Amino acid sequence: MARFVFITGGVVSSLGKGLAAAALGALLQERGFRVRLRKFDPYLNVDPGTMSPFQHGEVFVTDDGAETDLDLGHYERFTGVPARRTDSVSAGQVYAEVLAKERHGDYLGGTVQVIPHVTDAIRDRIMKQTDDVDIVLVEVGGTVGDIEGLPFLETIRQMGYEFGPSQCAYVHVTLLPYLASAGELKTKPTQHSVRDLRAIGIQPDVLLCRSEQPISEAARRKISLQCSVPVDAVIPALDADTIYQVPVDYHVAGLDVAVLRRLGLPQHAEPDLDRWRSVVEAVRQPEGQVTIAVVGKYTELLDAYKSLDEALAHGGIANRVRVRTEWIDSEVFEREDASARLEDVNGILVPGGFGGRGAEGKIAAVTYAREHRIPYFGICFGMQLAVVEAARNLAGLQGASSSEFGACTDPVVGLMTEWEKDGEVQTRVIDGALGGTMRLGAYPARLLRGSLVHAIYDETDEVSERHRHRYEVNVNYLPALERAGLRFSGMSPDGRLPEIVENPDHPWFVGVQFHPELKSRPFAPHPLFRAFVEAALTQSRLV
Repeated sequence: MARFVFITGGVVSSLGKGLAAAALGALLQERGFRVRLRKFDPYLNVDPGTMSPFQHGEVFVTDDGAETDLDLGHYERFTGVPARRTDSVSAGQVYAEVLAKERHGDYLGGTVQVIPHVTDAIRDRIMKQTDDVDIVLVEVGGTVGDIEGLPFLETIRQMGYEFGPSQCAYVHVTLLPYLASAGELKTKPTQHSVRDLRAIGIQPDVLLCRSEQPISEAARRKISLQCSVPVDAVIPALDADTIYQVPVDYHVAGLDVAVLRRLGLPQHAEPDLDRWRSVVEAVRQPEGQVTIAVVGKYTELLDAYKSLDEALAHGGIANRVRVRTEWIDSEVFEREDASARLEDVNGILVPGGFGGRGAEGKIAAVTYAREHRIPYFGICFGMQLAVVEAARNLAGLQGASSSEFGACTDPVVGLMTEWEKDGEVQTRVIDGALGGTMRLGAYPARLLRGSLVHAIYDETDEVSERHRHRYEVNVNYLPALERAGLRFSGMSPDGRLPEIVENPDHPWFVGVQFHPELKSRPFAPHPLFRAFVEAALTQSRLV
């Protein structure tokens, strides 16, 4: 049976529980343990798929088509373990399952209650598909005291009681605020958070204390005494200049040792963290710099583009350069000339998005990149708008647009109503439900030999990438677009869905229907991001 490490948070949100879980998972991996990481979110949405990026950040998509919390991106990037649908659970999913069983009569007329029915359903999901791993790290979203999170905390309390201390450990992430006027760290918020957790019946085994300032031994001893946690399990979690330094810092502070000791597991040899140090060195000591403009519509909250930001950083690591990102709201280009903001950049990236707001500004950015021969990378919506721009300005289809924005003369991008997934036909209707109804997860694409992307993917003829979209480039317009100069260098195996488009007359102009940023890792940068940053570096040397 796998062992379980439960990660909770207190005092305030956004303390970095997901990053802590990812870093701990990486450290346990380095010590030879097989790990799996899971996120349990107390909100009542079934998944984040219909939630605003301004509220929730990006939606991370797994190979098997689950729309999940962005923390699963951290898990994958730090451990390399592909997340599965079972690794992302919301209260909405749990309650929907329980109520469906009640309607079906599975409870035999009994009263349906939070305990045991909801907590049993949560426990089943915690334990599902864990036979192939040694340690499961379970992050519980929100903070202690959130009313919607109580069933999750009660579930992990029950598991600790039933399985015993050798099977379950509790890591609590908390805050030590620094008051400049007093010139000291305050431990009281941490004490109150632990008190609330203990009132629920959970005694934390490890405290991960977030702080902007070093934590003195006296403060650690005080926290240890007040919270009944061994002093060597009160772990400082100071701010780092790069997230890839975090596993090294947490190991030096003793996080992995504290957890293994609590579970009674052998520590084996010291973990080899040289590859993490190499990544940190590449980040801290770049040999150059490129500037990439990301022209999007959710730029007010950078968590909306978390995986994209990391993938660009990975491209910089691969090329030993720092990627300086300029986040530009696309609506700006609907009011002013694009050249004022783009003339000094080395590459332009237009990411995914939904709806017509800001679309014309993104098209203006595409036009600028094409006409000024600046490396261009279009992702999902960014590919679709690159095709619309070419249809209007190269193919002479002045009425070209996407049917997502309403009726148009030439819908070169249209709603996808039927496609194949794992041998089964998937269908959608215009007025159907929004949640979970997109083309989601991993799909294959066949690459055109001799094309730019074929070379970028090391001459691979077929690749698998993750999708999240409802609209596709209309294959009926391909002849006209190809005559105008575009080349569709990636297609679905049946030839019906365009996956990749290039402009061969441009130094580097690529649009992809999928989301390559979701599969990029610090130790294995995605080929497209590596090549895009390399093209931007070449462009920077021409200026």
